[in-house]
Amino acid sequence: MHPQTVPDALFHTRVRNDALGGPNPFEWKQLTSDDVFSGKRIVLFGVPGAFTPACSDSHLPGYEAHADRFRALGVDQVICVSVNDAFVMHQWALSRNIENVMMLPDGNGEFTRKMGMLVERTSNGMGLRSWRYSMYVNDGQIEKLFSEPGFKDNPPGVPLDVSAAEVMFAYLRGL
Repeated sequence: MHPQTVPDALFHTRVRNDALGGPNPFEWKQLTSDDVFSGKRIVLFGVPGAFTPACSDSHLPGYEAHADRFRALGVDQVICVSVNDAFVMHQWALSRNIENVMMLPDGNGEFTRKMGMLVERTSNGMGLRSWRYSMYVNDGQIEKLFSEPGFKDNPPGVPLDVSAAEVMFAYLRGL
């Protein structure tokens, strides 16, 4: 079986441009799936939402703590994707002192939808969000995907077991 290719999507990001000056020296930069994945080994994890308890207290910090270990195994970049906008993703990273994980906003949910990971969280007032998962992508090809069990709309919660940083690290170490 051949690995699946990551879907084509457009990510609306903000990047620092010191030439702009002032308190908000950021400008819009659109990234395509090719920009993010082509020619790179990527560990990406999808989370239900910025600032939510499990995402903020465990999932994101776990990948931040393992970032150097992932790089030592040949990973070019560790990426967190969420159905949140660039402003929210930036503030979330600042609030958790994230320096080694790229915060990739999927504000329109395009990538998440095309991945088949978009679920309703309307029972919690969260609209459409990502299911919790992680994957190893090599040059745009999904070589391994860890999706939390129980995928469905409006779950009472989303577990954090198989998509944790330690699981991904163990998988990559075994390659």
